Amino acid sequence: MWNQIIEEKQKIVDYSKIDLLIEDIVDIASFYMPKIPKQIISEEIIKAYEYWKQAHEWQFRQSGDPYILHPVEAAKELLILKPDIVTIQACLLHDVPEDTEKTVEDIRIVFWDEVAHITAWMEKLSKLKYRWEERSIWSLRKMFIAMSEDIRVIFVKLADRIHNMKTLEFHPNPEKRKRISEETLNIYAPIADRLGIFDFKEILETLCFRWIYPEEYKKIQMELDELQEEQDIFVSKVKDVIYETIPKHVNIIDVSYRIKSPYSIYKKMKRKWYEKVKDLHDLFALRIITDSIPHCYEILWEIHNKWSPIPKRFKDYIALPKENWYQSLHTTVIWILRELRKQPTEIQIRTKNMHLQAEIWVAAHFEYSESGKSIIAKDTYWVSEIKNIVDNSQEKEDSEFMSNMKLWLFDDRIFVFTPKGDVINLPKWSTPIDFAYSIHSDLGNHIAFSKVNWRIVHLDYELSNWDTVDIVIDKNRHPLITWLSFVKTNRAKDVIKSYINKVNRDELIEKWKFILNSYLQKNFWIILDKELSILKNIDSKILDTKEKEDLIVQIWNLSRRPSSIIRSALESSNNQNLIKLKIEKPIQNKIEHKVKIEEEITDAIIIWWEKNIPYKIAHCCNPTKWDKIVWYMTRTGVNIHKTSCLFLRKWNFERFMQARYEWKEQKWITFKVELIFENKIGVLKNLTDILFHMDISIESLNTEKLPKNLVKNIMTLESGYEDYYIFERLVDRLKSTINEFKEAILIEIK
Repeated sequence: MWNQIIEEKQKIVDYSKIDLLIEDIVDIASFYMPKIPKQIISEEIIKAYEYWKQAHEWQFRQSGDPYILHPVEAAKELLILKPDIVTIQACLLHDVPEDTEKTVEDIRIVFWDEVAHITAWMEKLSKLKYRWEERSIWSLRKMFIAMSEDIRVIFVKLADRIHNMKTLEFHPNPEKRKRISEETLNIYAPIADRLGIFDFKEILETLCFRWIYPEEYKKIQMELDELQEEQDIFVSKVKDVIYETIPKHVNIIDVSYRIKSPYSIYKKMKRKWYEKVKDLHDLFALRIITDSIPHCYEILWEIHNKWSPIPKRFKDYIALPKENWYQSLHTTVIWILRELRKQPTEIQIRTKNMHLQAEIWVAAHFEYSESGKSIIAKDTYWVSEIKNIVDNSQEKEDSEFMSNMKLWLFDDRIFVFTPKGDVINLPKWSTPIDFAYSIHSDLGNHIAFSKVNWRIVHLDYELSNWDTVDIVIDKNRHPLITWLSFVKTNRAKDVIKSYINKVNRDELIEKWKFILNSYLQKNFWIILDKELSILKNIDSKILDTKEKEDLIVQIWNLSRRPSSIIRSALESSNNQNLIKLKIEKPIQNKIEHKVKIEEEITDAIIIWWEKNIPYKIAHCCNPTKWDKIVWYMTRTGVNIHKTSCLFLRKWNFERFMQARYEWKEQKWITFKVELIFENKIGVLKNLTDILFHMDISIESLNTEKLPKNLVKNIMTLESGYEDYYIFERLVDRLKSTINEFKEAILIEIK
């Protein structure tokens, strides 16, 4: 009877439409893998298809279609990237282990190991939830690990997400539809963009835009529909004009056009305050594909000779490729078919190979073997970048991993030149120190000052595209911990931390042993012993003495926070027993303090971003919860002072750290300084220029003439950043920029 029911169900389920899709997939795959017999391609793809049907029988999507339609449609989306047979099979099977009784090992028996490997990662990624929050960083790490092990995992995941977004209307929960769209827009679209898969990026952004901003989507789509007929007429005529303009000996492979995606239009209209879609100058772009680089430049010359180019809108990405090796000539001209189009027209000129690289950057690196498997170059830029993030993420605080990942996904890049004309690629907002370390660690370690476009600039100067940077070194100069507050590249941060760890290691360990001791004693009634026993088991790993000390150093060089280390230590069962024992016999602190201070217990203070670090209130200024405060490291502990305390002027500025009462949000600092210069014309102008570029405003200024043709400026300055190294940074910049500068004294900091 049961067999009869199954036969009746099979008659109801119509697979004919899906069978045709499978045939299309086989035909397309055979076209871009001509060296592999079509019969082999067909057998392997159909084998995965039939395996899925057997495993998923009687499962249906919320749209009412057989569930097999989803992986087949996802596989068809994947064909844009020209994937190998392994990737197509993995895409067809990607949800089998998750939704059926079949396991990854079952798949491994029938298919290649690589198919099972990709499918296993897809099962893991399906269980992850993504938010731009630190508690979800584990999920994002998993994503990056999968990408670093086999980039085909993310290809399948992107194709899977595209089809899920296309059928999102069948999801019954509106809130979940929006959440899925936001997740896709924040995670998957940027990854597709970063990997150069621009078709995927535009599809995902458009689908997300529809659900997140439905009214704006409808408005823009309606305006695009109104412009469609006009665009079609323009394109049909402009092709003829282009062919007539270009000499016959120049081979033109194709002339096509693209219209900006709805989401890109929305972002630009919002940024530029445009009211209508047709107000965008770069809404429409022509693409001319030719056969060689010389012909690219010849086409450019002919176009500029016939139509007027707009100044500063020409970009030569052939001579200076983007970081993903995107190459093309971009120019914008006016008066092409002026009777049909009043706006300027952007034109992109590239070779066929450049076009392939531009459309599917990562996938363009695949080479296919006779078995249908693909091999991708291991030294490509994206591989090294992802592996670098993954390899370093285990040793870094979650917030630092998040920062690096956001930088990888979203940052813009700049190109700067060495004095010899070599091109260096850096993240936007990089400094001369980042530039120096990108060339060689010794150059960064001994940088004295830099010249940008033959003008001396300060070390935290933000570089711009096409700057020429020259580094001047001094063997007596060494990295400062203050550099960590403004350098951008991971390499610069890592080398600076390594140097500080090597040179100041013992001092840093002693300072932060005390901090950890105070933290532990106040909260758990225990202290560190000589063997640092409580740090023996961290992150499920048994540490030796050097590794324990390395943990303490990471606090000072900003890699980890004290609470993070303590939290990891206390998760160990051995340490839980130790804490229980110590609580029964609390240890009394026997350190005698020379300065009379009392313990504050009523108002929590945030010290170095941490809430539970013990501290003492200094009697020299007696700060209250209404005062602006700073903490100062002494040999016996952390003392809290008013930022206006007179005693602070006598002490080492490097021992100051930011602090505030928990209830009080502090997003700026005010500091009073005394600056002495030679009395010359232009000095004050140079000083105000420096303050402007450091985002420091002048609250008050008093000048006083001194003997020997000197002038003293007493200034109250305000910065929008909680940067307690800002005085040192200012002094360093004054020394390197203004020859007339003589002396600087910090009067107070608030």
